[in-house]
Amino acid sequence: MKSAVRSKSTDQTVVLMASLAIFAIALFVQQAIAGLQYLTFIIGVGLGVTLMHAAFGFSGSWRMFIRERDGKGVRAHIFLLGLTSLLFFPLLGQVFPSFQASAALAPVGTSVLVGAFLFGIGMQLGGGCGSGTLYTMGQGQIDMLITLTFFIVGATLGSAHLHWWLSLPGFRSISVIEYFGWWQALVLQIIVLGVLYTVVRVLELRRKGSVDPVAFYVPAEEFNQRLIHGQWPLLWGVFALALLNLATLIVAGHPWSVTYAFGLWGAKLWSAVGGDPGSWAYWSSGYTAHSLKSSVLADTTSLMDFGIILGALLAAALADKFAPAMKLSGLRIMTAIVGGLLLGYGARLSFGCNIGALVAGVSSGSLHGWLWLVAAFCGGIAGVYIRIWLKLDKPMVSHA
Repeated sequence: MKSAVRSKSTDQTVVLMASLAIFAIALFVQQAIAGLQYLTFIIGVGLGVTLMHAAFGFSGSWRMFIRERDGKGVRAHIFLLGLTSLLFFPLLGQVFPSFQASAALAPVGTSVLVGAFLFGIGMQLGGGCGSGTLYTMGQGQIDMLITLTFFIVGATLGSAHLHWWLSLPGFRSISVIEYFGWWQALVLQIIVLGVLYTVVRVLELRRKGSVDPVAFYVPAEEFNQRLIHGQWPLLWGVFALALLNLATLIVAGHPWSVTYAFGLWGAKLWSAVGGDPGSWAYWSSGYTAHSLKSSVLADTTSLMDFGIILGALLAAALADKFAPAMKLSGLRIMTAIVGGLLLGYGARLSFGCNIGALVAGVSSGSLHGWLWLVAAFCGGIAGVYIRIWLKLDKPMVSHA
């Protein structure tokens, strides 16, 4: 096996190369791009380290809950939504009038419903979500490079078709913060999240007879080792992701997002080979038109995505988990392609992924984030059964 011949020096070399790349990009962006863009790149690196060290993903956690009622990962997601809401609602509710930031608001309609459902299927076939695709690719998983490639293709196609989807029935963006007031909306949100947490816990208890805690504590003698080399408790990941999302809101002026960059990269590539994405409604005006004409390093989301990949690469090497060698079957290549297309197309239709639509949307008080959660989870259930049909997974055991 490849791992049998790898030496510690291999990982040390990767640590050095990743560190130099992070330093060089941060320095270049600081010198060449105006504003605080380099800080968003550094935040992205922190997100990549966190995702990798905490093994914090959505697709696998949802699949475990759907198949086995193992809800530890899902409960960690609920904690993340609650903590980020606690941090975001006062700021977005103008408790500090001098602080200005944009909430992750989007229309509530057919495009979100269909897009999130497709994204849920794509998560299970592609093997990752928006953030998960980036950090596992940083770990060196070759199949995720295929998923990301077609994620970009799907997002580009979605940007070309979005105007048609938005013509279908739906409502404008709805903010519970604007509707109720920030603290009333926050109380309501925490109650809803508490009910959701209780439902997950009860279903887990019925199936398994016990509920594994979402751990935070580690023995004192293991703290430094865990902090640097990984195997973080899930709650470490929750707190780190929430704080880094807050840092993104403060520095970038909007919540953390992932998949906008994929459509931008695809549109730029299409333009480079003679296409005219600027004629599409999505890229014809406003920030999207500006970003299409500007350097990719001037786009906050792109910079953060690059940071996530490099941060995950650094963390994987520190954890001795960098594993670029992988033998891929034809079926795995096919599911990576189809999954990536569904992920990209679905993300564009639904105004984001598990990060930009779910975490950022719900934590911003946007109703579309909740619609996204329901539709994407239903898509996840469909994706689990498709995996069984393709014989990627064993049939689920019936529990009376």
